[in-house]
Amino acid sequence: MPDFDILNLKDTLSPPKNTKTVGQTGENLAARFLARRGLRLVCSNFKVPIGRNRRGAAVTGEIDLVALDGRTLCFIEVKTRSSDEFAAPLSAVDLRKQRQIIRTARVYRKIFNLSGIKYRYDAVGIVLGEAGRTKIEYFENFWQEEKFRKKVWNDELY
Repeated sequence: MPDFDILNLKDTLSPPKNTKTVGQTGENLAARFLARRGLRLVCSNFKVPIGRNRRGAAVTGEIDLVALDGRTLCFIEVKTRSSDEFAAPLSAVDLRKQRQIIRTARVYRKIFNLSGIKYRYDAVGIVLGEAGRTKIEYFENFWQEEKFRKKVWNDELY
């Protein structure tokens, strides 16, 4: 069940002009929202090379927010839209994006030697509404890493 929050930002926020501004506004709102829920922000916009694509070009992974919820490390994807008229913000967190975040989180845990820590993947969807009214949805454990692990095949059918 998602958490909902409606913020009245009429006095503090002018309407964003482009998608980059919309994204930055959303990440700032998400960080404030999560801090109010008791999470401690560790870093934002963590970027690191995570491999190469089929053409050999370097692929960079990014995690919007990394936070601590008690002793659990949370890798948080934030999606912001100026309207949900066509699709909900979190519809953009598809399997490809989830896999990229998982790869980036593995590198993060390896760099900072966090092999024994509990972690999860969360998502925040934000719709910047009319007249400064903003809707925020927060999903803990939006997806699990297990569904991306390769299955081991053997000769048994059952």
